[in-house]
Amino acid sequence: MSSNIMWMIIGMGIVTYIPRMLPFVALSGMKLPAFLQGVLKNVPYATLGALIIPGIFTINEDIWFGIIGAAVAFAVAYMGVNVILVVLSAILGLSVYSYFF
Repeated sequence: MSSNIMWMIIGMGIVTYIPRMLPFVALSGMKLPAFLQGVLKNVPYATLGALIIPGIFTINEDIWFGIIGAAVAFAVAYMGVNVILVVLSAILGLSVYSYFF
């Protein structure tokens, strides 16, 4: 691997680390209002929705893959489950669908 690529990887790592580290350091001693804490708790689910919704409309083979994946993900997310489990449940639901159909 050339040194240019290594420096590029190191630079990208630094650029992505800084926005993650700054809020942690800046807000570490602060007590956030309950409303703001509630909003921040829902950010992972909003991000998940932003990733899934375009995939529903742009799927080429079978539109049911998008609809079933979204329905499973929304149902599990509504129950308040961890985001990783939401994604895994959507994958499992689509695996079951593709096995039977």
